Amino acid sequence: MQEKSRQNTEHKNEHTLVIEGRNAVLEAFRSGRTIDKVFVLDGCQDGPVRTIVREAKKHGSLLNFVEKARLDQLTQTGKHQGVIAYAAAYDYAQIEDMLELAGERGEDPFLILLDGIEDPHNLGAIIRTANIAGAHGVIIPKRRAVGLTATVAKTSAGALNYTPVAKVTNLVKTMEDLKKKGIWFVCADMDGKMMYDLNLTGPVGLVIGNEGEGVSRLVKESCDFVAGIPMKGEINSLNASVAGGILAYEIVRQRLGKA
Repeated sequence: MQEKSRQNTEHKNEHTLVIEGRNAVLEAFRSGRTIDKVFVLDGCQDGPVRTIVREAKKHGSLLNFVEKARLDQLTQTGKHQGVIAYAAAYDYAQIEDMLELAGERGEDPFLILLDGIEDPHNLGAIIRTANIAGAHGVIIPKRRAVGLTATVAKTSAGALNYTPVAKVTNLVKTMEDLKKKGIWFVCADMDGKMMYDLNLTGPVGLVIGNEGEGVSRLVKESCDFVAGIPMKGEINSLNASVAGGILAYEIVRQRLGKA
């Protein structure tokens, strides 16, 4: 009982709204609300549940088919009817919104792409840095990454109100599409070339990897440059949000120098 209470508290903190019950989840989809995740009782095939599954797939929500015990563990009302959904704290933007913002400012696009950031505090801190550094938006993947939760919004210290965040199905495909628009990519990696020796001006996408594993192989291979951060201490790794901040401000420094 103590474990269930602890997990329910975590979900209340992490998500603006936990939606339970078939009609409530269906209405949330129909209203246009952004739904991050849907948990459905495994094996349930009645009409309303099939409709919810179809809506989740259409809107790109993550679908999780689980046992009743898992739903009972997640429920806050005890009346989940085999369906629980998590709504995003904020609506997501489109990448085109970010490019338009850069155009309105008369600036080269500066985007920050996150490859599997799982800690909401890290995501919130990166969004805050993105805003202060003048980035035009943040791009996150749909899977294996935290979404726009209430904790993210709080940690961003208000930056989420001003910095667009887009959610994409495939980060590598998104990078390929953006390359066609003239944007090149640099990722952070301890084995990369010293960041001071790279030309980080122009339309750029900065890629920050997962807290534990860093940038994934396919994403790294899709980057034009790999940037290393000088480290003088006894340990050789940085928190993801700190690494992102250091590289973001090297981009700012170089842009100011060019101006």
